[in-house]
Amino acid sequence: MTATTPGRAALLLGATGLVGRRCLARLLDDATWGPIHVLTRRPTGVAHPRLIEVARVAPEDVPPVEDVFCCLGTTIKAAGSRGAFRAVDHDLVVSLARQARERGARRLALVSSVGADPRSRAFYLRTKGEAERDVAALGFECVEVLRPSFLVGAREVPRRLEAAGIAVSSALAGLLVGPARRYRPIDADTVAGAQRAALRRGEAGGHLREHADLVRLAG
Repeated sequence: MTATTPGRAALLLGATGLVGRRCLARLLDDATWGPIHVLTRRPTGVAHPRLIEVARVAPEDVPPVEDVFCCLGTTIKAAGSRGAFRAVDHDLVVSLARQARERGARRLALVSSVGADPRSRAFYLRTKGEAERDVAALGFECVEVLRPSFLVGAREVPRRLEAAGIAVSSALAGLLVGPARRYRPIDADTVAGAQRAALRRGEAGGHLREHADLVRLAG
């Protein structure tokens, strides 16, 4: 009888969000990974022998893993203020990534946003860019930064402004070509598929993935 080699241990952050739910399903369906650790304030509602849930999202709860999938994110409206938004989308993301790196994580995939830039005058995009920059400085062997535009998919809590943006950009998608293609709406499941594929490959170095790359990686 031949012993089977357990898959790589993974940590998924933001497992109850639009991309996170789909990423969790893909990871549980992929033998590349063994235990899937999830830190979440809300139960995922998923039962699986490889799923390990911790009902907290705190750096001290980060387990030793090889791969980190970060789908954490909120909105200024949902958070209640700019400070509260930054506390999640930058501070929590970076502190969790730092703890994971200190505990041996080698690869990380971060869902960010198209247009993210630490020098941006737009608070949202500046915060996202600063999170990208600070995570990349932690010393992971592989950092995959995914920059989708509007995410298409059924949310538990609808976002009216985002829905309007999706409608407009979808209608104009045929005109968004060349450099503008990165602003096309993209299905959340495609982003999750790209995230899984990127870390499964684990190419050394830092990589920025926008619309065309995301579609290609998701296959």
